[in-house]
Amino acid sequence: MLDALTLVTGVAALLLAVWCGWAAYRDQPTKDWHFIGMAVVSLLALVQLVIGIVALARGEKPDQGTTIFVAYLLGAFACVPAAAFMSLAERTRWGSVTVAAGGVVLAVLEVRLYDIWGG
Repeated sequence: MLDALTLVTGVAALLLAVWCGWAAYRDQPTKDWHFIGMAVVSLLALVQLVIGIVALARGEKPDQGTTIFVAYLLGAFACVPAAAFMSLAERTRWGSVTVAAGGVVLAVLEVRLYDIWGG
């Protein structure tokens, strides 16, 4: 796995969480700009998923097991898009809170992926 990509994805997720948290604080729902930010973070998670699968296909092994590593990769990939869909259903400040929570969860998953791989 690429440590730099894990770090960038985690930091981007935290920045998204702060941005959407600020919108929630100002009593605003998620807007188009927030969805662009979610798309960027989701793209980073997709790149990480592909790189992780390729690393496994090349024979590299995570320290704590392949199954749990793949499960965390899939969870990290699905985290922000799931929050985005939930924020579309809740067009109040709570939609922004949902995306902020999804960003924090993704950052925690990134730390855990780093640990599982052997970082």
